[in-house]
Amino acid sequence: MGLSRRRFIAGTAALAAVWGVSREVMGRALAAPLRLVDAPTTLLQTIKMSSQPVRGDYRTLVAAPGEEFVPRYDLLGREADAGRSTSRRSLYYLAHLSDIHVIDAQTPARMDATQSLAPTLFTDACRPQDTLTVHVLASVVDSVVNATTSTVTGAPLAVALNTGDSSDNLSHLETRWYIDILDGGEVTANSGAVGTYEGPQAWSEATYAYHPEDPSGDVYGPRGFPTIPGLLQAAVTNPVQSQGLPVPWYSVYGNHDSTFMGTFRADPSLFAWAVGDRKAATGDGLGVNWLQGFASDLSAAQMAINALRQQFGLLPGIKVVTPDPARKLLERTEFMQAHLDSPAVPGPVGHGWTQANIDTGQTWWSANLTPYLRVFGLDTCNLAAGADGAVPKDQFDWLQGQLAQCQADGVLAIVCSHHNSYTLENGAQPLWGGQPLIHAEEFIAMVQQYPVCIAWLNGHTHINTITAHAKNDGVGGFWEITTASCVDFPQQQQLIEFVDNRDGTLSIFVTSLDHAASPTWTPGDLSQTGLASLSRELAANAWLNEPALRAGSALDRNVELLMPAPLDLGAITDAAIEAEQMKARAQLLAHGGAA
Repeated sequence: MGLSRRRFIAGTAALAAVWGVSREVMGRALAAPLRLVDAPTTLLQTIKMSSQPVRGDYRTLVAAPGEEFVPRYDLLGREADAGRSTSRRSLYYLAHLSDIHVIDAQTPARMDATQSLAPTLFTDACRPQDTLTVHVLASVVDSVVNATTSTVTGAPLAVALNTGDSSDNLSHLETRWYIDILDGGEVTANSGAVGTYEGPQAWSEATYAYHPEDPSGDVYGPRGFPTIPGLLQAAVTNPVQSQGLPVPWYSVYGNHDSTFMGTFRADPSLFAWAVGDRKAATGDGLGVNWLQGFASDLSAAQMAINALRQQFGLLPGIKVVTPDPARKLLERTEFMQAHLDSPAVPGPVGHGWTQANIDTGQTWWSANLTPYLRVFGLDTCNLAAGADGAVPKDQFDWLQGQLAQCQADGVLAIVCSHHNSYTLENGAQPLWGGQPLIHAEEFIAMVQQYPVCIAWLNGHTHINTITAHAKNDGVGGFWEITTASCVDFPQQQQLIEFVDNRDGTLSIFVTSLDHAASPTWTPGDLSQTGLASLSRELAANAWLNEPALRAGSALDRNVELLMPAPLDLGAITDAAIEAEQMKARAQLLAHGGAA
């Protein structure tokens, strides 16, 4: 039984007051029945590479037919009742973002030139689309806004969960830009000199980088990458406008939010380099002079000589750039503080972190999304060394206690982390010792003890991947859902809906979500959406990142993930669900009529 008339009227009045909407408008919106819509997702249209190259190996992108949901029975152990679609109800509908990688493409702290030293190792050191990450994120926001009504049940979008690597390199600017785009506002993706791009894409000696003004002298030209006059100027001078996410959003740490280049702790020399006026243009300048100059096995005299040469600009392959104090690198608590400084709308304040996290240094959190659904945000980043992760013992013990409480309370649980089960194997320990690290096998075995934990959301590998973690008898367990990234092709994120089939089973619908920019870039279009479209096309041709593999298989994209109901879902009343959907619809209405 749903909400009574009295509770509906009281709820409408309260929500109208919270969001500053008239009772009449709010009442009409909330009284309207849920209805299915054909939201612009990959169910309707996908984006594929053209069948033939247009120049060299370079291909454009084209619209292609959509992909229907593929049911997966890995955890159910049998086929599901074909009539489940007539009785199901939505428990919760959310967006899953990950690996946003907002990049300040001009900061001296970005070691672009490492790509020339080892191209297949440092594949992400210098991408052709590096200057366009803010444009892509704003387009992702647009696609989420366009999909605020579920195509499965008509339920309203309620929250977005972001599983890390939001910034690319510990940067204050990158963190500020990503938060401002998700919250809604204007960002000009430039640092250093106003209105001027200073970086490897404009330096002829940086042959490892794509030069859109003239790629004939770099490694991209022979492969057919286009000449695009004005691209760099447009990227760093034209403000990017974002309408902001229409729902509250939560974040966790990724390795690029925690460590330098996503791999190791930044030392004082790197902090100084980030805000200075020297940037490496070539591998020789970086590897022979800068990195060697700060190596611990050099004599003090040699380090002094290198420091003097650096100060006076005498190092080969080092360029003079405009310094910018806003490029400072962030300490751990400063990253959390940036989220606490975020506006209260769309919220929540701190986006998962609280003042207690700042005071204690604890980097993980929990939040009640509804009275019947709880989310846990872990920090799986290893600060000693390495891009991959692990779960520190204190977090492991904390999560186990929290999941035991969810089991006792009859509350469903979602775990969020940056690293996935394929990369939760980092065993590096600091020289001064550290607590035990829990890796994938032990972590999965622990979570399997608590059936109420139905999903583990993560990222890191930039590949759509969905993994069933079944119990030993093959029935039950939980689903691991890994999304692709905003920076590498296919630049997709996800929509996820938890559905009670009312037949003893639960379905998790996962939909891959392309950002809203056109599949095919129109040559010469340097508008905000045009640059987002171009970014996807450049990423699709960036061969070092193996773009063709990153979309995953059909079993990793649009899927219905079935499992036995982990508890008596009938105990979650229709009235409780309707009350939560009223809150979500009210917030969407306040955002701009999306409800």
